[in-house]
Amino acid sequence: MKAAVIESVGKAVVAEVPDPTPGPREVVVEVAACGLCGTDLHILQGEFAPTLPVVPGHEFAGEVVGLGSAVTELAVGDRVAVDPSLYCFECRHCRNGHNNMCERWAAIGVTTAGGAAQYAVAPAANCVKLPDHIRTQDAALVEPLSCAVRGYDVLQSRLGAHVLIYGSGTMGLMMLELAKRTGAASVDVVDINADRLTTARRLGVSGSAANADELDRPQGWDVVVDATGNAAAIQDGLGRVAKAGTFLQFGVADYATRVTIDPYRIYNQEITITGSMAVLHSFERAAELFAGGVLDPEIFISDRVPLVQYPQALDQFASGVGRKIVVVP
Repeated sequence: MKAAVIESVGKAVVAEVPDPTPGPREVVVEVAACGLCGTDLHILQGEFAPTLPVVPGHEFAGEVVGLGSAVTELAVGDRVAVDPSLYCFECRHCRNGHNNMCERWAAIGVTTAGGAAQYAVAPAANCVKLPDHIRTQDAALVEPLSCAVRGYDVLQSRLGAHVLIYGSGTMGLMMLELAKRTGAASVDVVDINADRLTTARRLGVSGSAANADELDRPQGWDVVVDATGNAAAIQDGLGRVAKAGTFLQFGVADYATRVTIDPYRIYNQEITITGSMAVLHSFERAAELFAGGVLDPEIFISDRVPLVQYPQALDQFASGVGRKIVVVP
């Protein structure tokens, strides 16, 4: 079968690889679409994945075409979205319910072969069936949405909060849509990418600007979310948190990113700084929200690219052109 392969740091190709074979509790999924994510760029840079080469792609959906010997809850022909998370369920963090902190954490498309391919293997337990009205290709959005749902679990937002989001790429826009549905009094978005800001305005924002100074909230925001991973945005956002407010590091920064905090201000103004890591008990809820129309795929997915153009799609994604880019085998 054809698959995208990150062969070494900085090098992605499309190649022929062996067809996957499921274990007893696994299924083979014929991939309908696989989304590109900032994590894929980090893998390309030599971060996250313990070994290369690897077939990337942790945001995917497709049709079940093969069953392991012990799979009874799925059937050939079922259309599914796939949770890429792989946990040991044995370590201290898994036993405490923080599986995303698993000491043996792994993920389809990050540490094992993923969905940027014609076929992918997944545990049956990680597959969520799609309702009839959802297009399989659109369901690649469920995984990133599940990360956004986890972010709002961490925030435990109060009704009437004023929210500021840095970044209006896919994840920033998802956080925008969830903020609107969790009782925010206002949602503002900052981005230096004018095209992406236009999409944020289309979805409905209270204010949008290239710089938070242009927004009228001198007292700061109750919730500030970084969805960029960019050091300058993070540094600026930390200074925009209102008294008793919360800063959420949601965007994935690279290992070398550093910012400065003001410990006295954190103490004196009771500011909370927290993070959100991937998926945790949120995939099924995200699938239900998606089925209920929380996102418009036609707005969120800007490009549907053939799998054979995966390296070019990565380049486009890295350049900041478009919103969610999905590859279609």
